[in-house]
Amino acid sequence: MKGSWLRMAEVFLHRLRIRRADWRRTTLWVLDLETGGLDPRTDPILSVGMVPIREGAIALGDAYYSLVASDRPIDESSLRIHHILPGDLEVAPSPADVLAEVRRRVEGGVLVVHQWSVDVPFLAHGFRALGHEPPVFAVIDTVELLRRYARRQGLVNMERTQFSTALTDAREWFGLPPHRSHEALSDAVATAELFLVLAHRLGARRLG
Repeated sequence: MKGSWLRMAEVFLHRLRIRRADWRRTTLWVLDLETGGLDPRTDPILSVGMVPIREGAIALGDAYYSLVASDRPIDESSLRIHHILPGDLEVAPSPADVLAEVRRRVEGGVLVVHQWSVDVPFLAHGFRALGHEPPVFAVIDTVELLRRYARRQGLVNMERTQFSTALTDAREWFGLPPHRSHEALSDAVATAELFLVLAHRLGARRLG
């Protein structure tokens, strides 16, 4: 119990410190996970895509992408959706190796995702399944930024935005070009571009 309280305090203090930081002077890691379903307890992570934003620009040269080996049965239709061939996963790195790379990037930093309720639980479950606590990081959800933008612009009806917050639809709303959806690195870059547009439209200076 004491350990859990210390963990909660560590996370709270980190998020409080991060909220005061200038986002342009902070490295943000934009992450996308492609998974074999929506339940982190039973469905595997199939691939991980990450790209950093540094000094307000996307650093494509430091992007990270990896498939993830799985010992669970995977529906072939799911593989097709995510542009993965069945044989690819047989030679992919282990979850432990991939999550070690994720930890190296995000520990003590800021994670940007599109729809945190999918990516973050899968990430947390992945670490715990290996016997590790998830790394400490703050999370920015571009879906929440979209909702904040909609409220400021009066684009909300009955608490719902007048435009879709799905990644492809939201990008189209802001005039961003089509991208290859359901591919981890492509979606990570697409999320990074959307974040930069929203940060500009919201006049954001600090991560809070």
